[in-house]
Amino acid sequence: MSSDKQSPDDATQAGTAWGRVAEDGTVYVRTADGERSVGSYEAGTPDEALDFFTKRFEELEGKVHLLEQRVTSGRLAPEEATSSVKALREQVVDAHAVGDLVSLAARLDALAPVIAVQRSARKEERAQKAAESKAAKEKLVAEAERLAEGTDWRNGANRLRDLLATWKELPRLDRATDDALWRRFSTARTTYTRHRKAHFAEEHERRDSARVVKERLVKEAEALSSSTEWGPTAGKYRDLMREWKAAGPAPREVDDQLWQRFRGAQDTFFGARDAANAALDQEFAANAEVKDAILVEAEALLPVTDVESAKKAFRELADRWDAAGKVPRDRMKELEGRMRKVEQAIRAVEDEQWSRSDPEKSARADDMIGKLETGIAETRAKLDKASAAGDERRVKDLESELANKQAFLDMARKAAAEFG
Repeated sequence: MSSDKQSPDDATQAGTAWGRVAEDGTVYVRTADGERSVGSYEAGTPDEALDFFTKRFEELEGKVHLLEQRVTSGRLAPEEATSSVKALREQVVDAHAVGDLVSLAARLDALAPVIAVQRSARKEERAQKAAESKAAKEKLVAEAERLAEGTDWRNGANRLRDLLATWKELPRLDRATDDALWRRFSTARTTYTRHRKAHFAEEHERRDSARVVKERLVKEAEALSSSTEWGPTAGKYRDLMREWKAAGPAPREVDDQLWQRFRGAQDTFFGARDAANAALDQEFAANAEVKDAILVEAEALLPVTDVESAKKAFRELADRWDAAGKVPRDRMKELEGRMRKVEQAIRAVEDEQWSRSDPEKSARADDMIGKLETGIAETRAKLDKASAAGDERRVKDLESELANKQAFLDMARKAAAEFG
């Protein structure tokens, strides 16, 4: 019997091909092994009996057709497909139905190669996914181990949480491989966590020590804030600031408060110092005017033509300069610089004159002249002797030597004249 639905007349004819009804109402199906009883139907005619058991066959055929579609489309896993085919084939073989049961069983048997191909494809797919999962987990392990060796305490913990979430989403591997990778991953997380806790414990201890130091510095700074010893106290504040920076950060909740107190004490002291200096600057403004006038006289001594007169005049101006007293701080550098420039110009001219009249240098120059004159006289005697002997080569060498010595003598006499 075909798997297509037939008309009642065709069904009866098919029924007669695949089964019969005995006189006692027993219904038989014909198979390759002979007839087999499938039941009885005493409530109607033989045609109705055959039609009843033929419909049972059609129901089985529909199940086979549906299973074929599900298997060939890959909607069933190979194991589920194999189990479903086996169960349905047992129903077909022992079915209480009239039809081509052998053909139905053959159609189910034909699904075995299809399932085998799918099983192989699934196996390759699982192997590929396992390889990808293994590579991904090895990458996660490597990154976790790098984090465990590092000191990124701020971002490392968050990154390890992300790595763990990714790990959980990946497919499991074979037990031995998966367990080995997990042990490495878990060890890295444990190591990082232990080091991170140790770091923050040390950090907490350092910050607490810094708090103690800064509390002491704040008390010292506040005790100095009313001092009027401007210079020494400013130096002490610089020392306190160096200690403050060296102490490092205190716990966050107190660090800002301690700094505000420390800075407030500094501001109090330096504000009072600036006010006192401003008052002094106002008081010293008249002194600056006096020194401006002295500078006009001092700068008029340049350029120096008579060193002794310039030195005498500058000494008098320097005495008046010292007597004028202090000047405002913002003018101090400018005024002192101009006065020093005049002094240096006078000293430079004095040094130049001394270098030209240095007795030692003059004596050395005279000694050099004497030696050169003696040498020239000796060379001339040799030259006369060589000329008398007709030694032209010797004459030529001595003339050259004589010219050189004469040139040095001229230079020495010129230098001696400058010292004189």
